[in-house]
Amino acid sequence: MTSHGELPVPEHGLLLTYFVTVSDVAVSRRFYADVFGGEVVMEENPAIVKVANSWIIMNPGGGPTPDKPGVTLEVPQNSERVSTFLNVRVADMAAFHAHAVAKGAQFLTEPLDRASELRCYLRDPDGHLIEVGQSTGLLSGILAARPAES
Repeated sequence: MTSHGELPVPEHGLLLTYFVTVSDVAVSRRFYADVFGGEVVMEENPAIVKVANSWIIMNPGGGPTPDKPGVTLEVPQNSERVSTFLNVRVADMAAFHAHAVAKGAQFLTEPLDRASELRCYLRDPDGHLIEVGQSTGLLSGILAARPAES
């Protein structure tokens, strides 16, 4: 059982958590705890992993409920199309990348220098996209170049 202090319960105002629909709670829970150095605060129903100053909540998909009528939760069906992703900022990209690779994370590319930041993407076990970035030039006012118009 977890203590109240480990759970994402605000004492005042609000806090943000990130909910991820997963196909295998144990596999995803281990991924988020291992790759991001998180602490498992609930094993399941829902699984909750505290990562730094945030919480990632995981549960299997399912059909509509009284509080979300007409909405079905499911893992990504097409990894080529994404409407939302987790954005993680790190202090040391090289150290994070090496740690994550050692824990089995597979990145789409090596970290790329985008002038304003170092950035790369990986996927969780269900294919959810995760951006990892380290601000570099942004700290001195250098912004990322806009994508070329097609």
